Amino acid sequence: MYLCKRILTYIFNLLIFDCMKITKYHEQPIKDTPHKVDVRQMYNQDSAQAMLMALKPGESLKPHKTPVDVFFFILEGTPTIHIGEESEVCIPDSLIESPANIVHYISNESAALARILVVKAPRPVHTTRVL
Repeated sequence: MYLCKRILTYIFNLLIFDCMKITKYHEQPIKDTPHKVDVRQMYNQDSAQAMLMALKPGESLKPHKTPVDVFFFILEGTPTIHIGEESEVCIPDSLIESPANIVHYISNESAALARILVVKAPRPVHTTRVL
């Protein structure tokens, strides 16, 4: 009986008190994508998907369309964000929105590393279409 009570208490505490989940960038595997750059999945639920991307100088994503809205948050560096016919060099702490089904890509034309948080909401159920 004592062991059963301890197990139930443990499960109850897990369900009630252990809600925080921490995902560490360096512990995530690099995703195999058509872009062949360092992209790591940080969050993946029905409501959204978040990837952290590191673009070395000269690296670029391929132009593509995503079936859901996307936003980019610049953490480090000055990548160029290309959405439709627009291109803009963006600085850290900037958030850039890209609507669904619009051609977009990111390039790093600078001499420094660029790190970008990419969030798709909701999580796509269809694959991104590389052009």
